[in-house]
Amino acid sequence: MSSKKPSCFVATIDLSLAEKLRGDLLEKGFELTQPAHTIFSAQKKGVSCTLYTSGKLTVQGKEMEEFITFYLEPEILKSVTFSYPEAEVNFTARIGIDEAGKGDFFGPLCVAGVQADENKIKELLSFGVRDSKRLSDDTVLKMSKKIRASCPHSIIKISPIKYNELYEKFKNLNHLLAWGHATAIGELVEKTKCTEVIIDQFASEHVVESALRRKALEVNLTQRHGGESDPVVAAASILARAAFLEGLDDLSRTVGMTLPKGASQIVVEAARKLVRQQGEEILKTVAKLHFKTRNEVLNSL
Repeated sequence: MSSKKPSCFVATIDLSLAEKLRGDLLEKGFELTQPAHTIFSAQKKGVSCTLYTSGKLTVQGKEMEEFITFYLEPEILKSVTFSYPEAEVNFTARIGIDEAGKGDFFGPLCVAGVQADENKIKELLSFGVRDSKRLSDDTVLKMSKKIRASCPHSIIKISPIKYNELYEKFKNLNHLLAWGHATAIGELVEKTKCTEVIIDQFASEHVVESALRRKALEVNLTQRHGGESDPVVAAASILARAAFLEGLDDLSRTVGMTLPKGASQIVVEAARKLVRQQGEEILKTVAKLHFKTRNEVLNSL
């Protein structure tokens, strides 16, 4: 997955999309002109793209990768030939695992797994799967529905109450995460009989291997930094992120205020407000108590 991207990207689009593309580019601050043989040419700092009367679309510039992966592929092309050139994609049937919520004070910790064979991997690519951190929340929620309908999957949603119990038991976030990964892997191995597994590496290799041994699971495990570059792991990252977002939304409704993502000063302010309104005990039901954020909130009150 590390081969260099081309300096100019070329695709062919249906000309019925020309007006949508034109409107979107104007909205994004592009300046449009109409040289000979084009429908338009659009320029913005770092990116230029030209749509020819034949339907050929060219994109180039230092910022073109972000423009293609965030906008052009999901909105216009509906394919990921730039992000995942087919020659580079491994079509071996496998399970991909990833998690979401571990860096967020509020909300659940979610681990998700997806199993896909060659046909399903091609389907995932057609959905535009990529690392969920590169997608908007709305896109993550919509895409997760397609993935759940398409592929065998497992979602382990650990509510803050359960998370805090488990953290007391494990005394270590990586060991808790490894338990979640092993649980999702176990469910999918049982469901699909697939034993090829790839995860986004988050700790020393032995941590997850030990968790798998405790569950008597024998799999061929690949642990990779930047594992979301694999489309099956990317699909799992989308399911995990969607489960986290849905869980955070549910908790927000329960306590009657919006609980923000992350662990920033905005989160600290929201937590202070919540504790003032409902008391310190409420944090057990909505937050991860071992975060330094908790002490920062309580000490400031």
